[in-house]
Amino acid sequence: MYTEFDAIIFDMDGTLVDSGRLHQNAWTQALNKFAIPVNPELMRSLAGVPTKETVDILVQHFDLNINATSDEVNDFKEAIVRETIHQYVKPTKLAEFARENLGKRPMSVGTGAYTGEAKQILEVCGLSDLIDHLVGADQVQNPKPAPDTFLRCAELMKVTPEQCIVFEDAKAGIQAAKSAGMFVVDVYDVLKIENDYFLSE
Repeated sequence: MYTEFDAIIFDMDGTLVDSGRLHQNAWTQALNKFAIPVNPELMRSLAGVPTKETVDILVQHFDLNINATSDEVNDFKEAIVRETIHQYVKPTKLAEFARENLGKRPMSVGTGAYTGEAKQILEVCGLSDLIDHLVGADQVQNPKPAPDTFLRCAELMKVTPEQCIVFEDAKAGIQAAKSAGMFVVDVYDVLKIENDYFLSE
C-alpha cells in the first residue's frame, strides 16, 4: 500500500494511536480546574494544535482572564496524561501497516504533542521500535498547522518532502502536510480510523 513513496510519516494522536479518551479526560480536568469553558466542537477543531497554543486560543476565544499561564495549564494536563496513560491508549489499525514497513522504509512520527509525552504514549502502545524518528511540537519553531514538523521528519529521514506520505486525522496536520509539499492521507476519511476526541460532552 502506497509503495510509490520512499518514507512514511505518521501523526500520533488519532492516527497511529487511539488516544481520544486520554486527552478528553485530561483536557476536561484541566479546563475545569482553570475555569475555562469546555466546548467539544471547538476542542475538536483544535485537534493537532499543541496544548499551550490551544490554551491561548481558548483564553482569547472566551475573553478570559485566568489565574494561570499556558505553561501551568499544560503542566497540569500533562500530569493527568502521565497518570492515566495506561488506561486509555491503544494502537490503531495503522500500527499493522507500520509493522509491515519495518526495515523497508524509514518511518517517523510528527506530532503536535510534546516529545516526552509522545515517547511515553508510543512506549505504552508498543510502537517505539517501529519508529525511526519522533518530532514533537517542542522540537520546531512553528508547530502544526505550519509545515515545520513534517519537514523536520523528512530531513531526519534524509528524503525530500515529495518522497513522503503523511497519515493524519486533524485539519491542522493535514494543512501542515500539504504546506510541506507532501502527499497526505486523511485517515478518518480514507481508512475510517475514528478517534473519540470530545465526541460527547
